[in-house]
Amino acid sequence: MNTEVSVVIGNGGMGRAVARRVGAGHRLLIADYKEDALEPVAEQLRDDGFEVITQSVDVTWRKSVAGLAHTAAELGRVTRLVHTAGVSPAQAPIPAILAVDVLGPALVLDEFTDVIAAGGAGVVIASNAGHFYPGPLSPEDIHALSDLSAEDLADHVLLSPDRYADGSIAYQFAKRAAQLRVKAVAAGAWGDRGARLNSISPGVISTPMGRAELDGGDQGLVRGLIEASAIKRLGAAEEIAAAAEFLLGPSASFVTGTDLLVDGGAVAAITTGRFDPTAF
Repeated sequence: MNTEVSVVIGNGGMGRAVARRVGAGHRLLIADYKEDALEPVAEQLRDDGFEVITQSVDVTWRKSVAGLAHTAAELGRVTRLVHTAGVSPAQAPIPAILAVDVLGPALVLDEFTDVIAAGGAGVVIASNAGHFYPGPLSPEDIHALSDLSAEDLADHVLLSPDRYADGSIAYQFAKRAAQLRVKAVAAGAWGDRGARLNSISPGVISTPMGRAELDGGDQGLVRGLIEASAIKRLGAAEEIAAAAEFLLGPSASFVTGTDLLVDGGAVAAITTGRFDPTAF
């Protein structure tokens, strides 16, 4: 049981980059909804010297997430958890965005509370879109998103698809919800456990999801964000993996309950008035 376990949920571009970055020397458990896509990735990792176990998971279903947490605990000491699973407006309708991107993190953090080791750390991939959700969110809304059980949250008016004019607004809301949930869990259950927890908010990253957004219905907003940012390019998945490695490691031992923007300066462009996302 001295074997350390890293869990990476989500087998997309970011998930694969993170797995390579944090999985060496650990038992690496990778999980995704698309079971048939896991084994080819696992085989490549094994060829490169990683010890890899795969498991399918539906992050919107508590029983499935609980099964993943149980598997992780049986493998050894779970010292690293990275939740990368998510869907964007170019990939999914509003109900799926709300389920996967709001309920998913809530269920994963809940089920791994009793599994993460003291001294361990977790990262949830959110999005810089959460930083420009127009809101408003009342104190009662923030409490609901931060503290309600996933099941109660699922029935809350905040997760009614009719509240959102389009997928872009629903996505911004969902990522703001993930940021709030991480902050609350870091200060509460995970902190009590002696584990750290943070979120990362990427900008537009060159993954299948990011490239789909460049050609989707919100391409004006997405391309405008890139052009207005200081770096003026898409990010690489490896840059998100590097940020995750930092937050999971000893160099971030005093960092918990925060959201790290890794977006090339896009939100800075918004907050300083260089770019207006409401114009799109």
